[in-house]
Formats: sequence, C-alpha cells, structure tokens
Amino acid sequence: MVLRAAALALHLCLLSALRPSDPNVCSYWESFTVAVKESYTKPHVVSSGEPCPTVMGTSLPCPQQRIVHRTEYRQALHTESRRRYQCCQGYYESRGTCVPRCSQECVHGRCVAPERCQCEPGWRGADCSSGCDERSWGPDCSQRCECHHGAPCDPLSGACSCPAGFAAPRCRDPCPDGTYGRGCRLRCACPPRAACDASTGACRCPPELAGPLCEVPCPEGTPCDTPCPCQNGGLCHPPGTSSCVCPHGWMGEICSVPCPPGRFGPGCQGECHCHNGGRCDPKGGQCQCAPGFTGEQCRERCPVGRYGPDCRERCDCANGGRCFHVDGGCLCEAGFQGSRCEERRCQPGLYGIHCESRCLCHPQHSQSCHPLLGECVCSPGWAGLFCNESCPQGSFGAGCLQPCLCLHGGVCDGATGLCHCPPGYTDEHCSSLCPPDTFGTNCSGRCSCQHALACSPLDGSCVCKEGWHGPHCSTPCPAGTWGAGCNRSCDCGHGAGCDPQSGACRCPPGWQSPRCLQPCPNGTFGAGCGERCDCANADGCEPVTGECRCLPGWTGSQCKQSCPQGFWGRGCLSPCSCRNGAACSPHDGSCTCAPGFRGPSCQRPCPPGRYGKRCALSCSCAHGSPCLPTNGSCLCAPGFRGPRCAQPCPPGTFGLQCAQLCRCPHNATCHPASGTCPCAPGRTGPHCGDETPEQPYTIVPAPPAAYSSLGVVLSLVALLALLVAMVAAGLWCRHRQKGKGSRHLAVAYTAGQTDTSDYMVPGDGGGGGDTSVVEMGTPAW
Repeated sequence: MVLRAAALALHLCLLSALRPSDPNVCSYWESFTVAVKESYTKPHVVSSGEPCPTVMGTSLPCPQQRIVHRTEYRQALHTESRRRYQCCQGYYESRGTCVPRCSQECVHGRCVAPERCQCEPGWRGADCSSGCDERSWGPDCSQRCECHHGAPCDPLSGACSCPAGFAAPRCRDPCPDGTYGRGCRLRCACPPRAACDASTGACRCPPELAGPLCEVPCPEGTPCDTPCPCQNGGLCHPPGTSSCVCPHGWMGEICSVPCPPGRFGPGCQGECHCHNGGRCDPKGGQCQCAPGFTGEQCRERCPVGRYGPDCRERCDCANGGRCFHVDGGCLCEAGFQGSRCEERRCQPGLYGIHCESRCLCHPQHSQSCHPLLGECVCSPGWAGLFCNESCPQGSFGAGCLQPCLCLHGGVCDGATGLCHCPPGYTDEHCSSLCPPDTFGTNCSGRCSCQHALACSPLDGSCVCKEGWHGPHCSTPCPAGTWGAGCNRSCDCGHGAGCDPQSGACRCPPGWQSPRCLQPCPNGTFGAGCGERCDCANADGCEPVTGECRCLPGWTGSQCKQSCPQGFWGRGCLSPCSCRNGAACSPHDGSCTCAPGFRGPSCQRPCPPGRYGKRCALSCSCAHGSPCLPTNGSCLCAPGFRGPRCAQPCPPGTFGLQCAQLCRCPHNATCHPASGTCPCAPGRTGPHCGDETPEQPYTIVPAPPAAYSSLGVVLSLVALLALLVAMVAAGLWCRHRQKGKGSRHLAVAYTAGQTDTSDYMVPGDGGGGGDTSVVEMGTPAW
C-alpha cells in the first residue's frame, strides 16, 4: 500500500500543466502500472509415508506423492488510472492554454473558434485574405458579384450569400412554395389556404381565418385580422404592437427561425460551448453529450469502468482490462485475452504459446522485455517484436508509443516526431494548406489556371468554375453538360439545352417548367410561353407555332370562318349526309330537316296524315283528303273544295277543285265527284245522249232518289286510294330524280256499278273506252 501511494503521488506530479478550469480543456483517463506485492496459491508435490497396499499378504512401505497448495508472495504490476488533461477537439496547446485551431491561416484576422476567422476591418473571406467589398470577388477584386437583392458574395469563389426568402445560386428567385428563411431550408407552418412569406414565414390568412398560423376562425360573416403575428409562443411587446419577444429556442422577426447550432435561450442570444460532439439544447443551453463523454460541457471522458450515453453503463472487463469509454469494448492487458479479458495466457516473465519462451530483444534498440507477453520495450524510434524495426508511420518515441501530430498524411520522424509534410500542406503539423496559387511539396509550385475557382494545393490541378473545363479551365462546357468540370448532364426534356453554369434548362418554344416537360398553358405559345394565341372559336393554339386549333365547325387562320356548305366538324373535313334540302350543322353534322321530312339524314318523308317540321303536325283536311307534307295544305278529293276541303262543289261543277263543268241535258246537276249526269228513262251514256248502248251489259237508270249510298262510299274510298298512290309516287320520283320538273299523273275514274249509276266521265274520243283522264299537277316537295 505504501508503494501504491508513492506511485500515485508521483503520477500526480507528472500531470499536465493545463488548467482544468480552461473551458477548452478536456479530460481523459490514462492507465499506468504500479508494482505491488501480492499473494497467490502455488501447488507443491509432497511425499507420504503411508504403507503401500498388501502384496501376497505382506504390507511393504513404498514412496507416495500428493499435491498440496501453499500461499506464496510475488511482485506484480497492477494497472491504475489517472485523469489527464488535453485540449479539446479543434484546439491545441499554446503556452499553457488551449487556443482554437484554424487549418487556414487567418491572414488579416485571428482565429476565434475552430476553423473560424474573425477578420480585421476591410478584409473578408474564410481566411481574411481578400480585401474585396461585398459586390466584388476574385483576384484583384476584378469580378463583379452576380447576386441579386443586395446579397453579398464570397470574395474567393463569388458564391452568393442569399438573404432570407431567396434561393441560391444567384438569389434571383424567391424560395419555393412552402419554404422560407435563409437558404429556404425552413418549412412553412401555414395551412394550405394561407400564403407563406418567403422571408419570415409569416402566414397571410384568408378573410375567414386569423391567428399567427391562421388557426382561429373569424366570426361568421365578419372579417378579422391578426393583431400579433408572433409564432411558436412569442409575445408582442409592448402590447398592441407587432414587435415580438421570442421564447427559448426561437429567433427572428416573428419567432419563426429556430436557434442555429451552438445558440440557445430567448431570441437565441446564448452561446453554447459543447465539446466532443455534444449538441446544445436550443431552449436551456444544456449540452447533450455524445456516448463516452460527460460533464457540463462534455469535456470529460467517462470515468474508468463506465461507458456509453451519460456514462450510465458499467464496464465488465476482467484482469485489469480497460474499457473503451464509448461502447464498452475491453482492451486486455498483456497476457490476457477474450472478450472480457478473462483468459490468462502465461505466468509473469514468460511468453509464448506454452509460456516457455524468453525475451529476444535487440540489445542496442531495446530497453527491457515485458515480463508477461515477452514484448520488448524499445528505444525511441524503434519498434517491432525484437525492437529491430523503425517506428511505423504515425508514431515515434520510446517504443513508438507517442502518436505523431502530423496531419493529412504527413510523415513523422520516428525519433524526434518532426513532420515531413505531403504535397499541398505546410507548417509544423502539416495542418495548413499551401497559400493561394501555390502547390506541391513545400508549396514550391505556381498555379496556371483560367476561369477557375481555385488551384489544388496538392498537385496544381484547376478547380474550374461552373461552365468551364480542361486542364487550365480554358474550354467552355460542350452542349448538354454543365457545372464544375462539366461533369453533369443537362436534365432537360424535348431537346432543350441548359445554362453551363447553373444547369437551368433553356426551353424551346412551346415548353415550360424547370425541365421543359410541361407544354405551354392553353392560350399561350412560343419561347417561354410568352405569346398569346390570336384565335376566335378555338380551343387554344399549338404551343410551338401558335397555329389555332379551331373548334368543330370553324376554319381559317384565326378560326373566324364557318365551315362551307356541305361540310362540318374539326377542320371542316367531314361531308354532310343531309338530304332533301336539309340544313347541316357545321359543328356536329346534325341535320335540320326541311318541313315534310324526317330521319337522321332527312331521308324519309312524313307519313300520311302528318306534315311540317319533324312531321310533328297532323293534317286537318275533311272528307279523307290528303295534305302536303311541307305546309299541311289540303289536296281536296274530287267533289270538294276550300282550305279544308269541307265545301262540296257548287251545282254545275265537279272533279278536282270543282274545276270542270257539268254537261248534262237540260242543265241538270251532275255528280260532284265523277261528273255523271242523271239520265231520263230510256237514255244512257255519260251525257244521256245514247238510246241503245252497245255495251254487253244493260244500264237501267234509276231516279236520283234511288241511288245507293253504298256505291257513293265505295267510289270515294277508291278515289282516296288513288290520291294516296299518286302522292306516294310523287315522293318516290322526287327522291329518285331530285331537281327534275313536275310530272303529271293520270287519274282514271270508272263508273262500273250496274246497280247504282249508268253514268261515266266522258272520254276523249278514243274508241271503246269508258274512262276519262284528268291531268293533275304533282307538287314538287
């Protein structure tokens, strides 16, 4: 115990001179060995004087052995742990304090945080090396920034730092719908019906809603407004104004911007200092440590025997194995193995598979031999199993146990630890890149780039600006490519090219959208869909040429002309199928029939007794007279006249329209339909002029009072049938020979009833005939 106390005191004296109170000093636990005296049980073989078993009846003494265990003492090395201090990640020690590290030298400024320079007035850039103002960049500040809306640009690359509400790369376009803030990285919280301000994220509510997020419905029929626009629990102060006091974790004009990393508190005014990957709580500022670290600022590694998040897990390593503070993995001491270091390999002082080998270290390059594993403790700069190898890359010192501080692949001198930097890096730890326009080993090369953002400090290769390529960035991008090195292909549809710098598609006429995949909206055409269609009676126009797409029934360059007679449809290409003088619709080809016809093509005349448009009207003619199917005018049967054929012929007339005069003796009245005369007894013939008829039959005239009404009815029925046949024949001829003149039909009326009348219509002088032909004009319908 005295030896252990002395060893601990010695270790405390050797602790680093860094002050633990320094906020940039982190702690870790270091293992070391202490020589102690320990007891152990050792087996021994001893002899026994007990008699041997009886042989042939005789008991004889014989040597016997047995194993006994005795407690013995030995010197042993125990592993202890102590807390050590070092600069936190991103810091390095300088004169007893930890200062931030910047890989690029802050030329006209100072390094205030890891990789962050604070520039002197009048200087800009990541390394404070550029004197350009916010509107210029490049060597000698000769390039003008292409940023819009007052955005400054990077003095080295010309990249724009867009203000809130505008999108990269040139800050010309506002944030896409649904996003806002700097870089357009924040998502709007407004409901779908409310617009979102691209700069602040404020919601512009519709008239029926109010509240910061338009979540409060207005009273029915009454518009309302939002007196306080503060979001996320922010308060308007003074009351009645729109000035917001933000809660913990939020900032911005209306408290819509979350705290950036490393900031916390009301309005994000507090600054966190969390180390070793710890995250800052934006509300309270507490550090949420990564696994393996603890403490208020995550500066301390987990104590020995603990690991994991908040160091809650307990290590389970046996035989002095050290526990990795992040995941609890065991690092075994020499001589032990297994996942928990529970397997012991050899006794102290021996090594090998069977613990029978002794140390074989190089006499000049070694200091001692490890008593457990047989490993050699090598002199500074030497390593290997027998200390016959120089230190491997990344280590130096005694036993090559000290890690090199050479960064970026720098080669460390095995004895002294001095760094030999690779091409492109400089300073004592190879932590800084070559100055601009230089490259190679010891930064001795000079760059020769055009149209380049930078020159590679490693090999002098040029990092071309967007739109240029080639070894010296002197060749513009070929068609169809864009971006840095022209290594990106234009993703544009319909053969569109793209901007070689930004890759934005240049749409051909008739197309739009970021990738030229959407045709122009209906009613527009041309490049950028910026021209309006000049069309009447059209469904828009062709998006490329502006040619009008006429609606059915219209034609012409501007669709102002109706289809010519006989054609219809889109382009007036379909011939009409209407007949009998029907009108054809130029839009759908439907037929508007002339009076007296019906059917899809007006091919059928009206049925008997119907007339007019679509044959919708009924004839009103008396005495069974037919009517014209066009206008319904009556065609009177023989013996009748008048508009409705309701009036009989006047005495002394007969026939159609009562146009013929009776030729009866003594001015007697004839039959109004047939014109036959009433003959006196002994007289016969149509005009009662014959005494002895030559007919093979005998006609006996009867007095008019004795006439049979049945014969009159039958005669009228026969006459009506002949008229109907005449009308049908006329319609058929009209259908067959459209356009021909009127034809005449011959109607013969015959008196052949021996029991009713002896009279017939007089003939035209032909021999042997008893008929008379009456000429009728057939209407041309």
